[in-house]
Amino acid sequence: MTFWTKIAGFVLRNRYLVLITIAIITGLLVTQMKYMRFSYTEANLLPTDHEANVQYDKFLEIFGEEGNLVILGVKDSTVFTPAKFNAWNKLVKDLDSLPQVDFTISIANVQQLKADRKQRKFVVEPLFKNNPKTAKEVDSIKKQLFEKLPFYENLLYNDQGTLQTAIYLNKDIVNTPARRDFIADVLIPTVDSFEKEYQLDIRVSGMPYIRTVNSQNIIDEMGIFVVGALLITAIIFFFFFRSFRATFITLLVVGIGVVWAFGFIGLFRYEITVLSALIPPLIIVIGVPNAVFLINKYQQEVKKHGNQAKSLQRVISKVGNATLMTNITTASGFATFVFVKSQLLREFGILASVNIVSIFILALLIIPIIYSFMPLPEQKHLNHLEKKWMENVVNWMENMVKKQRIGIYITAVVIIIFSMIGLYQIRVSGSLIEDMPKGKQFYKDIKFFEYEFGGIMPLEILIDTKKDKGVMNLSTLKRMEKLNETIETFPELSKPISITNLVKYSKQAYYNGNPKYYQLPTSQEKGYIFAYTKNSNSNSGMLKNFVDSTGRYARITTFMKDIGTDKMDIIQDRLQAVIKKQFPEDKYEISMTGKALVFLKGTNYLIKNLVISLSLAIILISIFMAWMFRSPQMILISLVPNMLPLLITAGLMGYLSIPIKPSTILVFSIAFGISVDDTIHFLAKYRQELLANNWKIKPAVYSALRETGVSMFYTSIVLFFGFLVFTISSFGGTIALGGLVSITLLLAMVSNLLLLPSLLLSFEKRIANKNVLKETKFKILPPKEDK
Repeated sequence: MTFWTKIAGFVLRNRYLVLITIAIITGLLVTQMKYMRFSYTEANLLPTDHEANVQYDKFLEIFGEEGNLVILGVKDSTVFTPAKFNAWNKLVKDLDSLPQVDFTISIANVQQLKADRKQRKFVVEPLFKNNPKTAKEVDSIKKQLFEKLPFYENLLYNDQGTLQTAIYLNKDIVNTPARRDFIADVLIPTVDSFEKEYQLDIRVSGMPYIRTVNSQNIIDEMGIFVVGALLITAIIFFFFFRSFRATFITLLVVGIGVVWAFGFIGLFRYEITVLSALIPPLIIVIGVPNAVFLINKYQQEVKKHGNQAKSLQRVISKVGNATLMTNITTASGFATFVFVKSQLLREFGILASVNIVSIFILALLIIPIIYSFMPLPEQKHLNHLEKKWMENVVNWMENMVKKQRIGIYITAVVIIIFSMIGLYQIRVSGSLIEDMPKGKQFYKDIKFFEYEFGGIMPLEILIDTKKDKGVMNLSTLKRMEKLNETIETFPELSKPISITNLVKYSKQAYYNGNPKYYQLPTSQEKGYIFAYTKNSNSNSGMLKNFVDSTGRYARITTFMKDIGTDKMDIIQDRLQAVIKKQFPEDKYEISMTGKALVFLKGTNYLIKNLVISLSLAIILISIFMAWMFRSPQMILISLVPNMLPLLITAGLMGYLSIPIKPSTILVFSIAFGISVDDTIHFLAKYRQELLANNWKIKPAVYSALRETGVSMFYTSIVLFFGFLVFTISSFGGTIALGGLVSITLLLAMVSNLLLLPSLLLSFEKRIANKNVLKETKFKILPPKEDK
């Protein structure tokens, strides 16, 4: 009696105990779902000790959270009419009074810096004290702001007449649910109400706003994916099997699998991210093929001899081992992410591998047990086993393998050549917003601010002068101004903001507000202008945003447009060249940081880790094949049909301009882990047929093709449409992931049904070693038939 025969006997003899155990585990995991929580920070793709993270953490330690800015914009000439102008200012003042808001900078509270000659200090005064009542008063305020206050250019206005308001949230709530509640329950309703009342198109953006709206999209889509995956797989499953009973059992299994998936997310205390949100629908898509193989085998056995007990025992004993191996290889493909230092990918890999093994166990236990309580399938439920069109497909495949092997190889070589050409056209993208829904209003608002003000993703340059009060040295300010001028030459970056802006404003104020003096002071002017600054308390609030309390550290803030890693690398190189020239290393330490830059670096890091994880997956599969067949040729034969689809997919990405990015790099590991399943099912059956056909390769290959061809076809179609569900997403990366995995798995099916048997037949003399096959200890041979 084999191991799997014992497992089958235990499961079927202890049906109630097994079902009660599953129910208890499910109940316990349901209690863990309350610990599920959404991530309130951007995905950090880098390990915590990476240089980019160390620099970013240092910046946060000195200046605090930099992603706390929400911006409102309006481009409408009617906003400069008294009623709308006053309403706009009231809107900002109302928001400013809320506890979640630290402070605001807007035309409503804009301050002018003026020189007090008597006190020899600078003072700040509001641009206007009372609400303007006439159009003339509004025009006067507008003229003063636009023509006399260059300090606020690109901060509160641009030369096209567009107004912008900066709302700085309390830094303590930025990465908490309180931020989400404020954005969703206060800010958005307030702005919507204002738009309707005053017929103004208000644009809203900034990282806290984008993260909140984007997160809600992910939550909404998570439910859509689960329902969509269940629906599409159920329809396809019923189309193939024409059995409500089989469809119901399959949905029950994957339904419990989804509950377990949510439970494990809560149990591990992981946050729901763009990646972990894919786990529940992924389990549905991967779980259904398990059901296809098990139910198909059960129905084949029932049709063969009509004995239910024997049929159920053979479902577990014959298909159990092969199905275990396919699920282990799939789980291994995801588990390789555990070796990556990125916490985001590591969590995804752990969740995916644990849930894939879980869905296998659920399918292997629940399907035979439920069928044991039911009467034998009727003849109409078995008719699908003899479908004419399916038989024609199998006959065509067999004919191709028999007579067109050379054509198959030529086609494969041509495809490889074209794929290699496409592979070299792939570009890398590390944009924070590229995957965001293009049709959503918040994405259009991002593009609005990019066009009007130069971007919304902060890029910070931290300047360490290595001594207290070193920032205010005129030489340091001049060096910073050179760097500012370089930043302004990049159309991808916004006009920078730094202490130099405030110093230039101080000089303008010293010369009675004349805008032509908006420039750094000379060596002669420095003394008396800085003397005014020392006597002033009024501009200390402005100063703390640009310089730390010791005067040692300064920041230059600019905002990036939606650019990829290629452009950012060019910008970084040019900025580094200026930094190296202007800031001697013995006197200054300069670092570029910010969430957007960390994300860009994370993308490059992930690509390197993709190669590692995919290589690990390939090595694991190779070891498994070597153990299974004890033949180096079999390793090659089993890997080629699965590497070819990956190469084609990479080529398609190049031709279709789909970049490598955090969302699409998962395609290869997911597709490889799943596509190998077909190879294992085919080779497992091939091994069984070798024994039955006295080690004759040809009859074994054709028999394996006939029996596994139907199940492989069914599962591949289910997987194709299952992953295609992800294309209904509004996120570009998820759409690409779903489409590319679907195509890859379809190609893998064709490759495994045509190329794999062709290779087996072509290499038959080298692999048909009866003694080697006999010596293997891999127990995938069928159990002895019951007499």
